[in-house]
Amino acid sequence: MATTTPEHDERMATMTFSSVYPHYVAKVEKKGRTEAELLEVIRWLTGFSDAQIRKHIDDESTFEAFFKKARLNPNAEQIKGVICGYRVEDIENPLTRKVRYLDKLVDELAKGKKMGKILRDG
Repeated sequence: MATTTPEHDERMATMTFSSVYPHYVAKVEKKGRTEAELLEVIRWLTGFSDAQIRKHIDDESTFEAFFKKARLNPNAEQIKGVICGYRVEDIENPLTRKVRYLDKLVDELAKGKKMGKILRDG
């Protein structure tokens, strides 16, 4: 298992979704993908509607609050690989792992992966 530091885990928990979302949008749009595709990926992972995602942005929800309300997709465990120097599937802290799942999906979208592959459709 990959051990993240308590400080790193705390930073993940208290970071707001709204502070990171514009970076996700910029990252995918710079690579020719759309915000609509980004929202599709977030909906798949979290079970949120677009309105619920927008409310988390407007309310400046922390990642802890964001993922506490999420219904994580049962196929999320299929998200594997390295993001920010950590192997996602080996991250011990459950919240940090969920944040990195989201980072990994955004990364795959920006790298031009087909949506079916990103959404683990088999």
